[in-house]
Amino acid sequence: MNPIPTPSSPPPDVLRCAYMELVVTDLARSRAFYADVLGLTVTEEDENTISLRTIDEFIHHNLVLRQGPIAAVAAFSYRVRSPEDLDKAVAFYTELGCRVERREEGYTKGIGDSVRVQDPLGFPIEFFHDVEHVDRLSWRYDLHIPGALVRLDHFNQVTPDVPLAVKHMEDLNFRVTEDIQDDQGTTYAAWMRRKSTVHDTAMTGGDGPRMHHVAFATHEKHNILSICDKLGSLRMSDHIERGPGRHGVSNAFYLYLRDPDGHRVEIYTQDYYTGDPDNPVVTWDVHDNQRRDWWGTPVVPSWYTDASLVLDLDGKPQPVVARTDDSELEVTIGADGFSYTRKGDDEGELPAWKQGEYKLGNQL
Repeated sequence: MNPIPTPSSPPPDVLRCAYMELVVTDLARSRAFYADVLGLTVTEEDENTISLRTIDEFIHHNLVLRQGPIAAVAAFSYRVRSPEDLDKAVAFYTELGCRVERREEGYTKGIGDSVRVQDPLGFPIEFFHDVEHVDRLSWRYDLHIPGALVRLDHFNQVTPDVPLAVKHMEDLNFRVTEDIQDDQGTTYAAWMRRKSTVHDTAMTGGDGPRMHHVAFATHEKHNILSICDKLGSLRMSDHIERGPGRHGVSNAFYLYLRDPDGHRVEIYTQDYYTGDPDNPVVTWDVHDNQRRDWWGTPVVPSWYTDASLVLDLDGKPQPVVARTDDSELEVTIGADGFSYTRKGDDEGELPAWKQGEYKLGNQL
């Protein structure tokens, strides 16, 4: 009903998701979680900020932790192809009437000139090109731990209007790889990419703008199992929210964790190549039990309801707008939700033990 116009100015040429800036309430505790437990490498730190990176990364960082009064996301940051793309970002978002700020080299350690915008969806987005290079640790096997995180894979954003968000991201030349819909035409989520994987970001339907999760990749699924074992050994299994398992969407092996502030972190591996121009879009039925977990393991309700606040460019929390379209939680795992394993099955054909898992009313 209120579409975001397509600017006449060309969009910046986005290469990939590059890093996320998280505000945390206890920097030391967050450092212990991300560096000591998950094994991210600390590139640089001071009393207020920590920059961390993955094993295969050559740019300064993939994650910035910044001490602050409330837990939130300060930036979803993308690398662009050239310095000229920063000018394109300014023109593109200025035409949309968005707040745009040019930030000089050094505003974020290790990053050159950048552009931060409050996009039409309410998210704080950053674009940069110049960056400080650091040692890629791919060959430093003496530093690798069993659950080594090798790269930043994607973001996941919660927004009330998924088609509106998809259209805006398509104006930035992102392409849809997979989505979840129903027979009535409601879109519940969409996966969108610039690099040749399933996604650089996903748009998940819900109250927003909020951040659903940030995802780091491992080389193999056994690395994810090692993280689970480590968390169990440290008596930190309460940080595991969901998984391990395999997604239907993306086909990737996954694990969802919550950091000390409740920010959700996905550990992710083994999705597929999407780089050809005719790569087909995969659409899932919202009622298919295997869309979110290929083995049919039910999704915990917190995965649908909880997400991190995002900040405006002044560092203030963005107001959260309620989703008015149908909720994926309510239509699939609520007391009256309907799900299936094989399309065409009657609801009563779902085994009793599965009805108890998926239908909260049955559980109660």
